[in-house]
Amino acid sequence: MKFGAKNPAFGNTRTEIGTTKGLQQIHNYLFEDLYDFAGEIRTKNISKGGFRFANTLYLNEILVKIEQMPENSFEEIITKYVEMNIAHPFMEGNGRAMRIWLDMILKSRLKKLVNWQFIDKTLYLQAMERSPVNDLEIRTLIGQNLTGKIDNREIIFKGIEQSYYYEGYRKEE
Repeated sequence: MKFGAKNPAFGNTRTEIGTTKGLQQIHNYLFEDLYDFAGEIRTKNISKGGFRFANTLYLNEILVKIEQMPENSFEEIITKYVEMNIAHPFMEGNGRAMRIWLDMILKSRLKKLVNWQFIDKTLYLQAMERSPVNDLEIRTLIGQNLTGKIDNREIIFKGIEQSYYYEGYRKEE
């Protein structure tokens, strides 16, 4: 994984914030050396744990609607994050890309970041699983772990590390 001034996690001005294109840019940056489909909107239907994500017949229309959602408050931003998770625009790597996308929106609009290292994996995954019905749990969990230290690279890197842990990779002690 490449890090530095061009890394979308650090607010590269060329990366669009809160848009589908911006999420595609992040996904491509993270996975371009791993997946041929990095940054490309999926063309196949997918599911996880019995939950079907947005059908590809409607995915592009859904992404346009999500992109138009407001980002004026923490609650609106979390609602947009949950809707993007339901859309799940990529075949793989959605969670990792979307957590960076969320942090970029929070940083730009509210001058906050999520301190992911303090969010328990099980609680986070359960809250995300339930978020399509009610986002209060994920909103509370994330809200309790916001920080104003938006330029602290340790928080950013620990967040990326935690993101991989959420996806099943083991943390090194």
